[in-house]
Amino acid sequence: MSSPSGPSGPSVPPAAPGTPGTPGSDPLTRERAHLAASRSALRAMREDVQALDIKDVTANWVNAAALTHQIEERIKALADLSDTPLFFGRLDYLHSPGAEQAEGAEGERPQPEAAYQTLHIGRRHVHDTDGDPMVIDWRAPVSQPFYRASKQDPQDIALRRRFGYTGGDLTAYEDEHLSDPAEAAGTSRLLQQEIERPRVGPMRDIVATIQPEQDEIVRSGLAASLCVQGGPGTGKTAVGLHRVAFLLYAHRDRLARTGTLVIGPNRSFLRYIEQVLPALGELEVRQATVDDLVAHVEVRGTDGAAAAVVKGDARMAEVLRRAVYSHVTMPTEPVVVVRGSRRWRVPAYELEELVRELLDRDIRYGAAAEALPQRIAHAVLVQMERSGEAPDDRVQDSVARNAAVKAAVKTLWPPVDPAKLVLRLLSDPDFLAAHAEGLLDEAEQKEILWSRPARSVKSAKWSAADAVLIDEATDLVRRTHSLGHVVLDEAQDLSPMQYRAVGRRCTTGSATVLGDLAQGTTPWATRSWQEALTHLGKPEALVEELTAGFRVPTDVIGYASRLLPHIAPGLTPVASVRENPGTFEIRRATGDADVLAACRDALAHEGSTGLIAADTRVPALTEALDAAGLPYLSPGEETTPDVRLTLVPASLAKGLEYDYVVLDEPTAIVDAEPDDRTGLRRLYVCLTRAVSGLTITHATELPPQLG
Repeated sequence: MSSPSGPSGPSVPPAAPGTPGTPGSDPLTRERAHLAASRSALRAMREDVQALDIKDVTANWVNAAALTHQIEERIKALADLSDTPLFFGRLDYLHSPGAEQAEGAEGERPQPEAAYQTLHIGRRHVHDTDGDPMVIDWRAPVSQPFYRASKQDPQDIALRRRFGYTGGDLTAYEDEHLSDPAEAAGTSRLLQQEIERPRVGPMRDIVATIQPEQDEIVRSGLAASLCVQGGPGTGKTAVGLHRVAFLLYAHRDRLARTGTLVIGPNRSFLRYIEQVLPALGELEVRQATVDDLVAHVEVRGTDGAAAAVVKGDARMAEVLRRAVYSHVTMPTEPVVVVRGSRRWRVPAYELEELVRELLDRDIRYGAAAEALPQRIAHAVLVQMERSGEAPDDRVQDSVARNAAVKAAVKTLWPPVDPAKLVLRLLSDPDFLAAHAEGLLDEAEQKEILWSRPARSVKSAKWSAADAVLIDEATDLVRRTHSLGHVVLDEAQDLSPMQYRAVGRRCTTGSATVLGDLAQGTTPWATRSWQEALTHLGKPEALVEELTAGFRVPTDVIGYASRLLPHIAPGLTPVASVRENPGTFEIRRATGDADVLAACRDALAHEGSTGLIAADTRVPALTEALDAAGLPYLSPGEETTPDVRLTLVPASLAKGLEYDYVVLDEPTAIVDAEPDDRTGLRRLYVCLTRAVSGLTITHATELPPQLG
C-alpha cells in the first residue's frame, strides 16, 4: 500500500475519459482537476433543473404544485456542500464492469459508467453535459468493491485510491494495488485518520469509512428486517442511517409510496444525527421519537419505576383488548326496519350470529362497527328478495342508514374512545380488575391505578407510558398506518408496549433495529433481542453483531468493559481497531474547580468536549461554569469554533459523542438510578462517549465494579 501522497506520490493508471489534466501532470493535480470539473458539472446539473419551465406540462394547479415541489427537492438534493468531499475514493477495474453490475436504482436502465474502467466514488452521481459519469454514487452496485475488495478477494480491482481532504480541498491520496501480488496488505492511514478525525458539530456520515461487515448490513435487501447489536463506537447508528440512504436509492419508487421513518430516543439525539441523510442527498426521511408517534394526549405526568414497568409490560395489550371488546353486547330484541308500507324484522338470534361472526373474525373494533349495519342491511335484503322484490346496492346502503339499524348498532357495538377507555382503566379499580383478571395480580393493578383519578381526558396528567397504552387502544379501534421501512435506534431501552407501538408502524414493511443490550438504562430494558423482535412483530429478523470499535479508543473501551460482566454477561466486548490508544486519566477532585480545570485541559485539544454528570449534579456545575465565565452548550446544540464544551446530563448522553469527555462523579451516576444494574449501564454509556480522550473526576470512591 502506498502511503498518503502529495504531488510526488506514486504513479497511477491513465485518467478516465473526460478527466481534466495533461498526460504529464502529477496524480494529485489530475485528481484536483477532476474534483473541480465534477463540482462544475454538479452546478450545471442544478442549473438545468432550476431552468425547467413547467407552464406547458401541467394540466392544473394541483399538478403544477406537485411538480414544483419535486423540482425544489431535486434542487436541494443537487446542492454542493463546499466543505464536504464530492468524491472520496476511486476504483480502477481490470476489466470494464458489466452492464448488469452497473445497473442503478430499482427499475432504472444500466448506467453509462459501465463503459469506464476508472470510477470516482462519491456521495452522489454526477455527470457531464454529455451524460457521461464523473462521480459514481457510493450506493451503486459497481461501487461495492470500494468497501469489500481486499488482497485476498480483489474483485477485479487493480487499484483502490482513497483521498484525504482538508475542508473541501483535496490534499492527499493513498493507493492499494489489490491485484498486485508483490504489494503486501496494510492498514490505510487515510482511513485511520478519517475515523479518528475530531468531531465538531453534528454527527457526520461514514460513507468514506464503511467497513466490509458494515457494508453487508447497509446493502441488505428491503424485504428482510435486521437487528444490529453493536457496542459503543461500532458505528451502528451510522450504519442504520446509511442503510436508509441505500434502500431509498435501490427502492426509491416503492419507498416514495410507503414512506420511511427513523426513530431515536430523544430530541437531542435526533438533532445530532439530522444532517447525515441530507449530506447523502436524502431529504424526505422523517425523524421522530417514540413519544412523537404516540402523542394522542399531552404528557404532563411521570410514573414511578414500578408503575412504568407494569404499564410497559406486553400483558397490558390483552388487558386493553378485553376492555375494548367488553363494550360489545348481545342483542335481546329484534331490529324492525320500516320501508314504505312494509316492515322487515331481523330477529335477535340472527343479530347475535352477525355479532359473533364479527367477533370471531378478530378485525379492528371500528371496522367491525362499520361492517355491522351492512350485515344487518344484507339480512333485510335477503328477506326482500324472498318476498319477490329486487333490491340493489343502493337499497342496502339505505337500509344500513335506517334509524332503527343505527340505533341497534349503537347499542350492540357502541363507539369506543381510546383515551377515555384508558382513563377508566387507570381510574376504576373494578373495571381494571375485570379485564386484568389472570393477567395482573392485585399488587400490579394497585401499582398502576391513579391515587387521584382525573375527571376527564383533558385534565388527566398522562405519563409517557399512558400515551403508549392509548396508542395500543387506538390501534384496536382503527388500524395504524404502516410504512415501508422503519429504523429504530437505541432500541434496548424500549418497553414491550413501546416495541408494539413501533411494530404497528411497519406491519407491512421492514425494520432495522439498532442497539446495545449493555446500554439499556431503563428498569424495563430489553433482556434479549429475540424477545424484543417478537414484541416488534418481526421474530424472523436476522440479528447481526458489530464488535469492531471505530470510535472509542482502546484504553477507554477497555476500562468501560470492566462493567460488562455485571450488566450484560456473555456479551462480546468491543475490540477497538484504532491505532491511537487515546488518552485516559482518573483524577481526584476536591470541588467543582477541579472539574472545570479538567474541562479546560480537554479544550486545549482540537475538537469537542463533553462534561457528563449525574442529572442531580448539573445545577451545581451550571453555576460553576457561569461563575468561571466558561461558555457551554446544551445537548443537541451544535458546537462552534468558539464554544466547544457541552454540559450533558447523564440521562441524555446516550447516542452522543465528543472528542474529549470529562466524566464527573461516576458513583453519583450509578446512585441516581432505581437499581444497581440500571445505574451501572448508565455509567457504561457515559464512559463510552469519548472519541479521543476521557478524564474521570471524582471526590467519592469509584464504583467497585470498575475494579
